[in-house]
Amino acid sequence: MMAKLDDQINRLGLWAVFVVLISFVITLFLPLDVPDGLSATQAERVDWLQINRVAFILGWINQLMAMMALTAVLLCTSWQIRRINPLRALIAGLVICASCVIFFVPKFIAIWTIPQLAQVIATGAPGGDMAEMLLSILNVSLPYSLYTALDYLGFWLYALFTLLIAGPLFGQLRSSRIAAVAAILFGVAFHGLLALLLTGNLATTDVEPMFTLAFTIMIVFVVAMSFQFRSALSNPASLETPS
Repeated sequence: MMAKLDDQINRLGLWAVFVVLISFVITLFLPLDVPDGLSATQAERVDWLQINRVAFILGWINQLMAMMALTAVLLCTSWQIRRINPLRALIAGLVICASCVIFFVPKFIAIWTIPQLAQVIATGAPGGDMAEMLLSILNVSLPYSLYTALDYLGFWLYALFTLLIAGPLFGQLRSSRIAAVAAILFGVAFHGLLALLLTGNLATTDVEPMFTLAFTIMIVFVVAMSFQFRSALSNPASLETPS
């Protein structure tokens, strides 16, 4: 029974990796905000959202799918370390479940709320004053908006997860060692940038590019885990660690 469950979870993790990588490629072709969103005016954002409404919604649907797939990869990773350190596996799994809930909120707002706000403002419909205020609060590019605060909270939970699983994940297989090193690098890099931000040593204009650069390390982690999942499917005994 457990062997079948192991097989299903590792297969889910492998397929989830493929979805993450495909979503990453799609992200290169779908916009997530007005160009130069950090300095764009409210009027420029509204005009752009009206013209690119469908592409904007599709871009954030793709982000939602990517987040769900990455959540699956990370949960399957925590399952792999359960025999080595069951407490860390449990805590890591809870952390990722919390991040999934947090990430759902801003991404659904981008799909459901933001296009409607732009439409209300552009057409002069009732509630325009509230829409103007909410669109500013939910700016997807400003690092200090309510929207991005929720996003970065989710990313912080990812960083916490990687630090929890890195030690138990480091094993005999090359793929597990690469994944563990990538996990440590991402966790340390994110918390280092967070410390710089909180102490006022990271400029507002540098927040998004620096944190995005740190997050690219997760691509290495995801690719390495694809080999780990495939190895677990072909040779389950390779993941066993003597107690």
